[in-house]
Amino acid sequence: MVPITQRASEAEALAVPDATDASGVLPAQLLREAIAGDWVVADPWRVPGESVQPASIDLRLGEHAWALRCSFLPDSQSTVEEKISDLAFERIDLRDGATLERDRPYLVPLIEELRLPPQIRAKANPKSSTGRLDVFTRVLTDRSHRFDEIAAGYQGRLYLEVVPRTFAIRVRTGLALNQVRLMGGEARLTDAELLALHESEPLLHVDSGPVSELSLAGGLFLSLDVSGDEDSVVGYRAKKNSLPIDLTSRGSLKWQDYWEPVHPEPHARIVLEPEIFYLLLSAEGVSIPPAYAAEMLAYDPTAGELRTHYAGFFDPGFGYSREQTLHGSRAALEVRARDVSFMVEHRQPVCKLAFERMASVPDVLYGEEIGSNYQGQRSMLSKHFAGAGARAA
Repeated sequence: MVPITQRASEAEALAVPDATDASGVLPAQLLREAIAGDWVVADPWRVPGESVQPASIDLRLGEHAWALRCSFLPDSQSTVEEKISDLAFERIDLRDGATLERDRPYLVPLIEELRLPPQIRAKANPKSSTGRLDVFTRVLTDRSHRFDEIAAGYQGRLYLEVVPRTFAIRVRTGLALNQVRLMGGEARLTDAELLALHESEPLLHVDSGPVSELSLAGGLFLSLDVSGDEDSVVGYRAKKNSLPIDLTSRGSLKWQDYWEPVHPEPHARIVLEPEIFYLLLSAEGVSIPPAYAAEMLAYDPTAGELRTHYAGFFDPGFGYSREQTLHGSRAALEVRARDVSFMVEHRQPVCKLAFERMASVPDVLYGEEIGSNYQGQRSMLSKHFAGAGARAA
């Protein structure tokens, strides 16, 4: 595969606005400006350069976590820490590492805090590897009754709720499990705008060619790939009661200790067992042009009795090639059936991809040169597993 050129060409790059006047998702160069202007602070730490992604900033775990008896949201009159006074039953030191149990909600004050100007809002989402391990995360802010949505002008701390669903996990201070985007103005593309964009820069590919007819409803629908013979591996089903996963270690685990391969039934279908976590791939290759970002929208009730996709952000440059040597990268889908067993068939739509305008083209794109883990992926396993770059035999 020919590496993607990471630096946007002068001819393609849009004029870079002042961050305070930005309309759209702030790109990497404006995120650095925002950090320099103390919109994002990490006292007494600093925000490292590697935390800045093409369209987001990684958020790091602080020095302790509270074990909670239940999840919660603050109301418009209370802070997060006021609410946890009678919900937390243990304070856990993360500085030397700690193991978080399955199905227990934890709340972690994050190192980064926000000091947003009045016209800039933010949105948080899990990092891709977090979702692929069935670790449910969402950000809380003071005096807000919404997860992950951070109001324009917010000034204050950020807290991360962490719920390991399938595997116990080992974490420590400084580990990034989620990320935040900053944005101003109206960024979301309409379906008509998506159609026009797809005609000029194809967003979805199948069989090395653009999808000829998009399925749209407030975003692009993606479908599942469960094709192949009975020996094909179309996904992975998580094993419960495995050993904890150390999220600070990369490529050191045998996938067979944590996952079972999923093979298709005749007629290109699989049956999802209730409350079991599956990793599957989209049938379509996704391509995000440099001037746009995307977000996978979680569980769509029209798609059936299942929840899809925890990790939502797709960076500019994901699956994209100016030389058209890469026909999109397939999206990893984190899927769990709800309540009853549920059959899914090949090319069945299960989730949506919404697109947003960038305030300007990022000076670095998703791809190999910045160490992106999932460009051109053929497997849905996370970076923590040895051999995760290819499908299991």
